Amino acid sequence: MDLKGKAALVTGGSRGIGEAVAYRLAEAGADIAVVSRKAEPLALVAKGIEERGARGLAIAAHVAKAEAIQGAVEQAAAEFGRLDILVNNAATNPHFGPTMDCSETLWDKIFEVNVKGYFLASQAAAPHLEQTEGVIINLASVAGLKPAPFMGVYSVTKAAVIQLTKVLAKELGGLKIRVNCIAPGVIKTRFSQALWENENIMEEVMKSHAVPRIGTPEDVAAAVAYFASPEASYATGSVLVLDGGELVF
Repeated sequence: MDLKGKAALVTGGSRGIGEAVAYRLAEAGADIAVVSRKAEPLALVAKGIEERGARGLAIAAHVAKAEAIQGAVEQAAAEFGRLDILVNNAATNPHFGPTMDCSETLWDKIFEVNVKGYFLASQAAAPHLEQTEGVIINLASVAGLKPAPFMGVYSVTKAAVIQLTKVLAKELGGLKIRVNCIAPGVIKTRFSQALWENENIMEEVMKSHAVPRIGTPEDVAAAVAYFASPEASYATGSVLVLDGGELVF
């Protein structure tokens, strides 16, 4: 996956999947801007990017605030002289339980980051991506295809991300911007720690997996690198499921 001369912006890039994606794209030769709200962990990731031979840029910004994400995109494009790849990865899920028990405040918060944030970042990046025949890669979830227990609101937002991917693929295709989506299953990150640290939950999860393990951030990063590369030049509007076979059962 040769990405030399390319530049990418990865939201939610301070840890987990976002961090792994940033490193994988950097190893392929791309310069990387990582965005999240906290500057300190971002600086460590930017250092890791540079250790892999690419330029790294840490930008502290709230992805769901239009002015903030617009500024982040402009800063990255100015620093690197171009923008080829947008990876929408930032997500939140402060509600764990029955959907009917979710407060309006938490509902709005989950949608603000998981859906609105993807829209705003894509809107800000599109004029730059148009110039480079770029790509947008959205991180959804199998929860967007099959409702996850106790994560109903999160599931709804990820279904929206899948549909947003298809809408943008159709609308931006004329600008030669490809838009694709990855739908991971359970990935071993801090975000899903409550799931994989619970032996009872994991026992049930493994019953529905053809591959007898949960995924890693590196599994997802490899898929992102594919969609970001010229190897995927004919793929747009795609939803790639990475779930160890969970949806097979």
